[in-house]
Amino acid sequence: MCALLLRSSSRISRNIKVLVRCYSSTPDPFKVLFFGRDEFSCLVLKELLGAKDVWETIQVVTLPDVKTGRRGSKLSISPLKLLAEEVDLDVHTIPHERAAFRTWKAPPPFSPSSEVLSYTPPSEHLLVTASFGRILSNSLLNLFLPTRRLNVHPSLLPAYRGPAPIQHAIMDGQTETGVCVIEMTERKKGFDSGAIWASERMRVPEDAMFSTARDMLARTGGQLLVSVMRDMLAGKDTRVPQAHDPNARHASLINADHSMVNFETMTSSQVVRTHRAISHQKPVTAVLQNGRTLQLHSPSIFDVLPVGLDKELPVEGSATFHPPSRALIVRCADNTYLSVPEVRQQDRHLLKAKEWWNGVKPEMRLHDALEGPVHFLPPTYTH
Repeated sequence: MCALLLRSSSRISRNIKVLVRCYSSTPDPFKVLFFGRDEFSCLVLKELLGAKDVWETIQVVTLPDVKTGRRGSKLSISPLKLLAEEVDLDVHTIPHERAAFRTWKAPPPFSPSSEVLSYTPPSEHLLVTASFGRILSNSLLNLFLPTRRLNVHPSLLPAYRGPAPIQHAIMDGQTETGVCVIEMTERKKGFDSGAIWASERMRVPEDAMFSTARDMLARTGGQLLVSVMRDMLAGKDTRVPQAHDPNARHASLINADHSMVNFETMTSSQVVRTHRAISHQKPVTAVLQNGRTLQLHSPSIFDVLPVGLDKELPVEGSATFHPPSRALIVRCADNTYLSVPEVRQQDRHLLKAKEWWNGVKPEMRLHDALEGPVHFLPPTYTH
């Protein structure tokens, strides 16, 4: 329609260009309010910082410092805050309490003065979120035009909507994932459900750890964000609604349930994928026969099974120390085997498998004897 009118009259053409510029593009680089917190956010921001043609100013909003460790002896600081301070960006922290964040006021120039009765957000004001971890209130979203609210999400939406898309994609054994730049919508419309401005597919390396996949997706996401912003400035931006897929996997928050291993139902590959996906948050953990837990550090698939070892491990969840590999070997589902070189028993220190094996008690063993394999029970909760 626009193209037809442009050919009809040069005067009408000029008017149409003005209208498009008012609603779709801005003649000036953006003033960006950037919400984030972790290493993913940092890499997205670094890509944005390198594209000085698309922004005039950037202000950062992140989570407050948190005291951790015994008696609050350590201070946990948002990685995004450290990066922003390093490059001399203005940094704002939100309240500790989630309820207080609902009434948090954005810094100037993004908040209108109290005297303003009717506020129309400027088209050069841009909201960007990347792994922020908090829900933005409608009042905060409404400080920006609907087309000026962007989120960088590391999945091929609608698959893996939710707070942990990278972890779940690795745990599920996906060979392909991706990243999207989407429009942020009000909570009632659903999480991560906004229209897609841009997306890119990416291969998941076979042995990718969470950090490897995160960094790969963050850099590509940052580049996509810059590309979308350039298109916005040029008035060439487009967005499409997300496809409806009732079978799309959801990426729930990682909790203790995800770290618990059930050797009766999980193959060695599944255990290793879980380790690669979430060990930066929670080590994969199994339950010994005496009820104590044992963290399994640096597990790998044990491919070459020595003669007779399968008879030593008669049931899923039975395990023994294997001197040649200096590792604990565990029988898993589907006649697969896991190698674990280091373990940490509940309330103990990290030990080599041999050191831990030397202290195994009869009540941990399959037959409650002085010798023989130990036995892991299915957890009382499963994922």
